[in-house]
Amino acid sequence: MMKMKPLITAISIAIVSASVGAVAVPADNTRTLPVRKADSMPTIAQPSMAKKVSLNVQENRSSSLDSRAPAVATPALKPKSPDRMTQLIDEKQEADEEDDNDVRQADEQQTVSADNMSVEELARKDVQSDSTDDISDGQAVAAPSAAVANNRPADTSIKSIEDVDGKKYTTLNLSNYAKQVNGATWTPNMKVNSAMTIKMQALLDWNHASPGAIDGGWGMNSKKALINFQTMKGLPATGKMDQKTWDALNKNIPANKPVLVTYTITEDDVNTNFATTPAGAEAKSKMKGLYYQDIKEMFGERFHMDVRYLDKLNKNKEYKVGETITVLNTRAPLKQRINRVVANKADKTLYAYNDDKLVATYPTTVGSDATPSPQGTFKIINKVKMPWYKATVGNGADKKVHMLPPGPNSPVGVVWMGLSKPSYGLHGSPKPEGISRQASAGCVRLTNWDVLEVYANIENGATVELK
Repeated sequence: MMKMKPLITAISIAIVSASVGAVAVPADNTRTLPVRKADSMPTIAQPSMAKKVSLNVQENRSSSLDSRAPAVATPALKPKSPDRMTQLIDEKQEADEEDDNDVRQADEQQTVSADNMSVEELARKDVQSDSTDDISDGQAVAAPSAAVANNRPADTSIKSIEDVDGKKYTTLNLSNYAKQVNGATWTPNMKVNSAMTIKMQALLDWNHASPGAIDGGWGMNSKKALINFQTMKGLPATGKMDQKTWDALNKNIPANKPVLVTYTITEDDVNTNFATTPAGAEAKSKMKGLYYQDIKEMFGERFHMDVRYLDKLNKNKEYKVGETITVLNTRAPLKQRINRVVANKADKTLYAYNDDKLVATYPTTVGSDATPSPQGTFKIINKVKMPWYKATVGNGADKKVHMLPPGPNSPVGVVWMGLSKPSYGLHGSPKPEGISRQASAGCVRLTNWDVLEVYANIENGATVELK
C-alpha cells in the first residue's frame, strides 16, 4: 500500500498542471458499485420498494469509471426489472400519464443486468486495483523544477469543480422525472420513490452534510449524511426522516430552488484536456497531466454526481457544444471558518468545526487494516492544490522513483493538506464513487469537490484529530 510523505512547505508550493490532447477511452474495462439497499432508507422506506430506490446499472457503462481500475471478472448476475428511475428517465418528455403507464408496463416485461456488487467485494476490488498499479510508496511534492512548471499550461480541473466562472443553469425542457424530483415533498408514511431520494441527497449536499457522489440510491454515505445533519442541527440523530428534520433541511433553502437543472455544454467544456489514465507509475509519469478521462467524468465531479446517474439522466446525449444536459444543482460555497477537524475511522466521516460548532461533514476513507491511520491530534502544516506525486515502485535494487504530474486522477486527487505527523495528510481521490468503501494508505481521503471545500475554509495550524 502507498504511504504519503509530504515534502511541500507552506512557503514554497508550485501549483502546476499540464495539458494533453483528447484521447479515446477504451470501453472494455468494468467497475461496479453496490446497489443501495431500501431497508436502510429513512422512515419513508417500505420493504417492497427496493426496486424503486436502487440504481440499476448496465455492465457496459461509461468509460469514466471503467478506466479508473483494471477489469475484474464479475459473476453473472440475475436479470432484474428496471427500477422506477429508469422507467421515468426513459419516458418521452411529452408523454402524458396514460403513456407513462404504458411505458412502465412495457419496461417491466424487459430485463437488464443489475449491479449487485457487495461493499466487501468493491473494497476487495479497490485493494486489487491499487496493488496492480505497482506503487509501493509515495510522496506528495511540489513541482520538480520551475522549468517544468513553466512548460505546463494550467489545468482547469479545479475551476471545473468549483464552477467559479458563473455558468448559468435553467429549468427549461426538463424531463418528467426531473420535474418530479424538483416538486418532491416529504410527508409522513409516504412511499419511497427515487425522486424523493434524489431530493433528500441534494438537500443534504446543500446543507454541507455531504452524501458524496449523488447516485439516486440511499446507501451508507447518504444515511451517514442524514445522521450528521441531524447532529449539526441539534436534532435526535436517528438517521430517519421526520417533520422536524425535513423542516430543518429546507429552512435556509429558497422554496423554488430546483434540484435538477439544465446546462448547455460550452466550447470550454469540450476543449478541456482529457486523457486516459494508464496503469502503472512509469506510464503515469510520462503523461503531461493526470486529467479527467472524458467529459462525463468531469461533469460528474463538477455536479457531485455518480457518472452512472449522469448517464441515466442524459441517455443518448452526445456531450457536444450547444447540447443541453440535465445535472444536479449543487451547493453554494461553505463560508465558515474551519479550525478543527475530526476524522473518525469507525464512522468513515470527517467532521469540520468552527471552534465547537459543527459546520460541515464529509464521507471519508481513513486508513485501512494494513496501513491504519495514527491516532492522536496533529496540525495542518501545508496546503497545496494540484500537487505532484513522487511514486516509489519496488524495493532494494529494484526500487524506482517516478514523478507523477498533477490532475484529478492523481493518487492524491487535486488537493494535499499535510499534517504535522510525517507521511500523513488530508487529500482528494481519483475514485469519488469509492469514498468510504475503499481503503487508503493511512491518510484521510475525500472526494475532490469535498476536499476543495475543506481547503477553502481551513487554516494552516488547524487541529486534526484522527480517531
